Amino acid sequence: MPEPASDAPPSVLISEAAIGRRVEELARQISRDYAGAGELVLIGVLRGAFVFLADLSRRLTVPCRVDFVALSSYGHGSTSGGAVRLVMDLRLNIAGNHVLVVEDIVDSGHTLAYLVAILQARHPASLKTCVLTRKAGRLETDVALDYVGFDIPDRWVVGYGLDYSDRFRTLPYIGVL
Repeated sequence: MPEPASDAPPSVLISEAAIGRRVEELARQISRDYAGAGELVLIGVLRGAFVFLADLSRRLTVPCRVDFVALSSYGHGSTSGGAVRLVMDLRLNIAGNHVLVVEDIVDSGHTLAYLVAILQARHPASLKTCVLTRKAGRLETDVALDYVGFDIPDRWVVGYGLDYSDRFRTLPYIGVL
């Protein structure tokens, strides 16, 4: 994927209204799936998932707690170095809890697969994933994606938590650079 032009304004790929509708649909589905299961632990992957996690969690009708992890795989450029590392760990003990990992984007799938392996070793009652965007054509690993917001083209996207060099995260829509 070529380096995006960071000074050009992003063109809208997914509108704010479309995101709102899809987040509401995902929240209804997740709430149905976890109804009666007890408290759900939502794990947001920082920094990109914070906007999505906030909107999703406010729409859930099941009791939940929120925690965060931070992973690194991209560094400062636009291409992954291949190695994934845990930068910030959970504060909560997830053993015996139902856990939903909330991620902004799945590209190759390596980062999410790494996180799922770490979390599985902590013996949650269940572990599922919810991703806002997926570049299906770029997946290189077999990682379960239980809830998917949008399939997107192989372009550099920003907004609604997604960034380019820590810019554009706060756009209310998802745009293409």
